[in-house]
Amino acid sequence: MTVLELFSANPPVQIALAGLLGLLVGSFLNVVIYRLPVMMERAWQAQAREALQLEALAEAARFTLAVPRSRCGACGVAIKPWQNIPVLSWLLLRGKAACCGAPIAVRYPLVEALCGLMTALCAWRFGASTAMIAAVLITWVLIAAAFIDFDTQLLPDDLTLPLLWLALLFAVGGWGFAGVTLMSSVIGAMAGYLSLWLVYWGFKLATGKEGMGYGDFKLLAALGAWLGWQALPQIILLSSVVGAVVGITLMATKLLKQGQPMPFGPYLAAAGWLAMMGVNVLALFTPR
Repeated sequence: MTVLELFSANPPVQIALAGLLGLLVGSFLNVVIYRLPVMMERAWQAQAREALQLEALAEAARFTLAVPRSRCGACGVAIKPWQNIPVLSWLLLRGKAACCGAPIAVRYPLVEALCGLMTALCAWRFGASTAMIAAVLITWVLIAAAFIDFDTQLLPDDLTLPLLWLALLFAVGGWGFAGVTLMSSVIGAMAGYLSLWLVYWGFKLATGKEGMGYGDFKLLAALGAWLGWQALPQIILLSSVVGAVVGITLMATKLLKQGQPMPFGPYLAAAGWLAMMGVNVLALFTPR
């Protein structure tokens, strides 16, 4: 029996292998969450200096998702492979760097564990299918996008646009989720983008301020393309309600100041993932 046949015929093995893969990818997502905004900032600075006809800055050391190797944020020593095992290394090191004893943020193993758990749930929900592949890819992008938006209030086009175009590709091939046709996917993409675009301009005309960024429009467009326009009401309702509750709570506890911007992407990502997994929030508000 091949590995693929074993994976297809044994759901517990599917879930376990998917969870293990999710842990490994979660470690990579930590790199994406930290490095992608830095890469974007460097690119913007170079473009701005070129547009302003300023002298280019001295060429910096190459900085990509792969280069340089991961290093200790406190002392700069390269991290050894055994120190980079998802979750396990953090536990064995007791949350401290092996090189200098500096504390390692608990968010690193939390992102890895979250990615492993959500990937395993995708395997449990969809089984061995193209829908599972789609769900896993969506999950990974949503995790990275949500944490980047939380940190920087940016939703990179490098994440949202490929997610959108991949959704349309899956819809053309009929490889996506049950009931999502090419027509509902295209309408979902358009309606997702336009719905928040209209909210943005309505708020701006009424207050003179920008209530959200264009990255939110693109993320909702991608979710609409994957899940169809029918899922949009639930995603918008849930993300708006949760975002409002969190915002009010943060302001009441003075952790968020009046007028201070708050990222909306994490709530869109969470609501979209729940809709993808078949959690029908609207049913809770429907009288029986």
